[in-house]
Amino acid sequence: MILLLPRLCRINPRGQPESAGGVADTRRVAEVSPVTCRLASVTMRVPFNRVASRTAVDSARSTLAALTVSVGTAGLAAAAARPGLLALVDQHAAAVRDSLDGDRRPLTVAALAGYAEGVRAAAVEHGWVPPSGPVDWSEPEWPLTRLVAVCALARALDRT
Repeated sequence: MILLLPRLCRINPRGQPESAGGVADTRRVAEVSPVTCRLASVTMRVPFNRVASRTAVDSARSTLAALTVSVGTAGLAAAAARPGLLALVDQHAAAVRDSLDGDRRPLTVAALAGYAEGVRAAAVEHGWVPPSGPVDWSEPEWPLTRLVAVCALARALDRT
């Protein structure tokens, strides 16, 4: 129940708040429990676009940072040392860019993070188990190579 929050919280017999003088204070509004007269919650108003945008970008950056720590750093280092792996990662990066219409519109952190989460979820759903230890980069699995490619694209975004 949303009630006016009086200065001195007192509920009259009709269940309405009153101040010491018998008149409700209309300057403050909150949800009040009529039995205990304690504040249950307070409504906050924040413009949706201010919260959602920042949260989405922060979440996307966090997702890509975790991906980079888990497979990206080691995968990109291995690709730098192995020309065949580097070519494979480049092919996967081109496919990711193509999937996200990277030729028509610029890639974003949010798009890359969403793509990476989708790849990981689909791979796990089909039985892929993310590596828990060192990876043999001589023949990496398809999902792993795709995720390293996402890390390469994210790194390129950070440089621009």
